[in-house]
Amino acid sequence: MAVGRAGERGAPEERLVNLVVALMATEQGLTKDTILGSVAGYREQRDAGASKDALEKMFERDKESLRGLGIPIETIGDFTDPDDLREARYRVPRTEYALPEDIVFSPAEVTLLNLAGGVWSQSSMSADARSGLRKIRALGISVDAPIVGYSPRVSLRDPAFRPLQTAIEESRLVRFAYLKPGDPAARIRRLRPLALVEYEARWHVFGDDLDAGAERTFLLSRITGDVDVTRTRFDPERRDGAGERALAGLRAVAARQSAELQVDPATEAELRLGRRGRQDGRQLLVPYVDAHVLADELASYGPEVRVVAPAALRDEVIARLRATAERNADARA
Repeated sequence: MAVGRAGERGAPEERLVNLVVALMATEQGLTKDTILGSVAGYREQRDAGASKDALEKMFERDKESLRGLGIPIETIGDFTDPDDLREARYRVPRTEYALPEDIVFSPAEVTLLNLAGGVWSQSSMSADARSGLRKIRALGISVDAPIVGYSPRVSLRDPAFRPLQTAIEESRLVRFAYLKPGDPAARIRRLRPLALVEYEARWHVFGDDLDAGAERTFLLSRITGDVDVTRTRFDPERRDGAGERALAGLRAVAARQSAELQVDPATEAELRLGRRGRQDGRQLLVPYVDAHVLADELASYGPEVRVVAPAALRDEVIARLRATAERNADARA
C-alpha cells in the first residue's frame, strides 16, 4: 500500500471508508453537497475553510480511488434529464456490492472475518458520526443507521505517520532523528518526503535524502522524537510514481535475501510466516528486507521458530532471546 498525496486532515483511508458506508446507506443516493457537508473527512475540511472547488476535487479523486478498488459507485442524474449531473446523486448499489451466493468461507476465514468485524461496533459511533447521520436525515433522506453509524477504529502506531503525511501533501521538507541498528545514537536526517508505503505490515517513508544525495527509504518505527515539517517546499511533481518506486525497491531487496526457517506446524508463527514464504522441503524460505526487523519478529515467536540460515540472522535472534531471559532473571532476583 502506498500513500503519496494524503495530508487532508485525517487519514485518507478513514475518509474513504466513511464515504463508502455513506453511499451504501441510502437507496436514493446522496448529492455532492450532502456528502461534502455531512460525511466525516470532508466536513472537517469544509469547517476548516477549504474551498468548495478543493473539496470537489478531493471527492472526485476519492471516487476514482474507490472505483479502482472495484467498488461500484453509481451516478444518478435528474429523472427528467439524466444527462444533467448538476444535482446528481451518488450511491453504492448493495446488490452489485454483495458477495455471490456460491461463496463459502472456511473456519479459519470465518475466524479472521470475526476478528475484522470486531473493529466495527455500535460503541464506536462517534459524535461526528451521529452528527452526520442527523444532517442527512434532516434533508429527508432515508438512511440505514447501522451502516452510517458504525465507524472503524483505525489507529496508526507510528507517531511520525501524520506529520509525514502532511509534509507529503504540502510538498515540504522534513527533519527527524533516525536510529539505525548498531548506531550509538540517532542521526538527524533531512528528507524530501515523496511517499508513505506499507510493506510487510510496516510503514516506511520514501524520499530524497538531502545529505546522501539519493533516494532513500526509512522505517517509521526507527524515527525518534518529533518530525519537524519545515517551511521549505519542493516541486510536487517529484511525488509522481514515488510510491511505486519505493515498493519496487523494497521488493527487490527482499528478492535478494531469504531466511531459512524451521517452523512448528499449527502455530501462530506458521500462520504468519507461511503467508510470506514458500516451503522448501522441511524448511520455510521467507524473503526479508531488514534482518533486524525480522529478528525482532522471529524472537517474538520463541520456540516456534528456529533459524537455519543465514548465520547472522540466527545470531541476532539468539541475542534477543538471551536478553529477554536475562531481564526475566533479573526481575525474579
